[in-house]
Amino acid sequence: MHYVYAIKSTTRDFLYIGCTSDLKRRFEEHNDGQSISTKPFAPFKLVYCEAYLSKKDAVVRERQLKHKGAAIGHLKRRINNSLNE
Repeated sequence: MHYVYAIKSTTRDFLYIGCTSDLKRRFEEHNDGQSISTKPFAPFKLVYCEAYLSKKDAVVRERQLKHKGAAIGHLKRRINNSLNE
């Protein structure tokens, strides 16, 4: 299984979108400061996740969320309550 996920910093206004085949391990890496792109914003909470059988499908969706403003805007509206808890 491959996952596209969104994590939100619990201390700052920062949302990160990622893709992985091991969501638990990757989430722990983000919270442990092992990822350069998210290290300054730790700790995180998981606010969204999508599962895919195909790695290619997951990568396409991650790119869509990262690089197309409309896609991330739609996602943020769908998970508004999760982002603001």
